Amino acid sequence: MSLHVLLAAVTPSPSPTPSATDPAAATLQGAQESATNAASWVEQNWSTWLSIGLRVLLIVVIAAVLRVAVRRAISKLIEHMNSTAQAVDGTALGGLLVNNERRRQRSQAIGSVLRSVASFVIMGTASLMVLGTFEINLAPLLASAGVAGVAIGFGARNLVTDFLSGVFMILEDQYGVGDTIDAGVASGEVIEVGLRVTKLRGDNGEIWYVRNGEVKRIGNLSQGWATAGVDVTVRSSEDLDRVQSVLNEVGEGMSKEEPWSERLWGPIEVLGLDTVLLDSMVFRVCAKTMPGKALTVERELRWRIKRAFDAADIRMVGGLPAQPEDEPAADPTAGMSAPSAYASSTSPQSQAASPLAPPNVSK
Repeated sequence: MSLHVLLAAVTPSPSPTPSATDPAAATLQGAQESATNAASWVEQNWSTWLSIGLRVLLIVVIAAVLRVAVRRAISKLIEHMNSTAQAVDGTALGGLLVNNERRRQRSQAIGSVLRSVASFVIMGTASLMVLGTFEINLAPLLASAGVAGVAIGFGARNLVTDFLSGVFMILEDQYGVGDTIDAGVASGEVIEVGLRVTKLRGDNGEIWYVRNGEVKRIGNLSQGWATAGVDVTVRSSEDLDRVQSVLNEVGEGMSKEEPWSERLWGPIEVLGLDTVLLDSMVFRVCAKTMPGKALTVERELRWRIKRAFDAADIRMVGGLPAQPEDEPAADPTAGMSAPSAYASSTSPQSQAASPLAPPNVSK
């Protein structure tokens, strides 16, 4: 039984001969006609409405389920990355390249970016599909959105550049919290990595806020290994084999002592003569160290070399040319001439050389 038949059954039938001058009867008849037209319109379109509603509901449900699934998959991926990094925590290299704070910030940033992108893509596509279900022309909307996106991107190009640079820096793991880097515009220890700004603490304690888009090159001093190099300058008359033997003994002794055995990632090598001059020669000593420990190793190595050379009576030189020990000091007055007797106006030699005064001529 249709809705029209039900409305006709419950509605009282009008008088067959209503009075044309009766306003109540005319109003009742108009209401009946309006109800009949509305019922007919609903009866004709209810299937279309139901179809549109079901399609919209299906799109929303699918989009919500897909969004939840994708976000969970991203979270699982981030957890897998952290677990992979934790697998090398027991090694020396793993402890230097990865730390808890660095992993936490990197995974948080990557997860936030991926979840935001996934949500935007899924919900944006679902919104366009819902508008298409209502038979709305999407061409002007997409054109307007494209123009607006270009205008916003042109106006905020520096912000977009910083954001994209930060995303790639984090995804490629170019640096992280705790690393010492040289970013060109500033250098120091990384204390926070963001999608737009990286915070560095300089050597004097200052904090640098570096925009990621301004970084053209990055030198990471905390990844891999560092090199400690010391130049030892001695007199050219020293015995080469003896100097090299003392340097080797210093390197072997330092490599076996704590904590230098942990900071050194290789033997201390005497590379040989680096420079030979008339009065001096330079030995080059080099070693691989933990990242960030090269300066400490160099200071300790210089200290030990100086003490070993003093014990072995090997003289280190540098700066000004070395002077032979048996040569007497030069007399500072050797280049000066002896005083002259003519320098004094009262000396006999000076008076004898003075011209005679002309005689007085009287008139």
